[in-house]
Amino acid sequence: MVALNLESLRSAVNSEIDGASEDLKEKINQTLHQHPETAYEEIFAHDTITKFLEARGFIVKRSTYGLATSFEAEVGSSGPLVVICAEYDALPRIGHACGHNLIATSSIAAFLGAAVALKQSGAAGRLRILGTPAEEGGGGKAKLIDAGAFKDDISAAIMAHPMCGHQLSNESGAYSGLAAMKMIASHKFRTEFHGKTAHAANEPWNGVNALDAAVAAYSSVGLLRQQMKPDERVHAVIEDGGTVPNVIPEYTRMNWNVRSPTISEADKLLTRVKACIEAAATATGCEVNYSTAPTYSNLIANKALCETYVSEMETIDEKVILRQDKPIPASTDMGNVSHVVPSFHGAFAIPAALDVSLHNSKFAAAASTDEAHDIALRCAKGLAMLAIRVLLNGDLATRARFDFEHNAEW
Repeated sequence: MVALNLESLRSAVNSEIDGASEDLKEKINQTLHQHPETAYEEIFAHDTITKFLEARGFIVKRSTYGLATSFEAEVGSSGPLVVICAEYDALPRIGHACGHNLIATSSIAAFLGAAVALKQSGAAGRLRILGTPAEEGGGGKAKLIDAGAFKDDISAAIMAHPMCGHQLSNESGAYSGLAAMKMIASHKFRTEFHGKTAHAANEPWNGVNALDAAVAAYSSVGLLRQQMKPDERVHAVIEDGGTVPNVIPEYTRMNWNVRSPTISEADKLLTRVKACIEAAATATGCEVNYSTAPTYSNLIANKALCETYVSEMETIDEKVILRQDKPIPASTDMGNVSHVVPSFHGAFAIPAALDVSLHNSKFAAAASTDEAHDIALRCAKGLAMLAIRVLLNGDLATRARFDFEHNAEW
């Protein structure tokens, strides 16, 4: 593909995304932000996005792969395939405090821009947008993998995530994004402690206190942290701690995350955490059982895809960090995808105060600003051109596949 041709396609991408900006802001970004829905409950988001795509002439499949709130739309009929992943779930009580309204916006914008460019090129190639629900703890992409959403011969799966600018660099405004956004693995599960009720004042000795078991487990893991590595994390909440204070609780439920840089390391840490949980059950005389959610694999960065994204962002005067030495101590089910197909999961920086982080209500507010929207669309231009270059440049697709198979430690 000659440079002139590439520049023409880049112009088509930018023009399409710029032209759709107001529609994307009003009908996707702000609408989703004002109607936050948690994992697997994204009915409004699913319907809003699918109607938006249908209104623009795309044939959309709803409730795909056995998930009520997944969807997909595709253009092209032959040749290599690039999948653009879209997230749109929110967090309980604090809404879009992880900025998934911006992820949906950037992914849809990238799909619109790349679709126009692919048609203009006249080349073979397929472009798909895949709605991926329940990133926040529900493991939607893990379930989509199991259901066959990524079984095709996929050249790349791509997306990007917002983050605070101060998380990228100590130099204020020096960088607008990160290409190789590595993350760590995470086991997700719940524990239920079962005891026996009794009057908490009259005959407490006849009770078996399930709240004591939960508190003991929580406290024991707190002590375990002294012997954990700096890049490991364990956190839990008590979701059900009893009913009233004068009844010994017979039932408690906790929600846990156990994180480490790789699955094998997370497995080892999980064994130690479970020892704390089971010791708490033994000490209090309770029974304990577990229910697991999909495990999140560590997110692998693809060198060829990351370098291409950085070069594309340079064409619109955006300075993006290629990679960081250490993974971010957070997790995503896009990590699972990155172990199945060549993947790109970048980050774009939105303005936020220094005391603001993801999963904070102030970040939710930051994710609703006009400036955040404009930044998401600039990222979308880079994503769209990344998709186009993978589809139309066989050498790039080959290098991405080589890095996926042989260069996962990059």
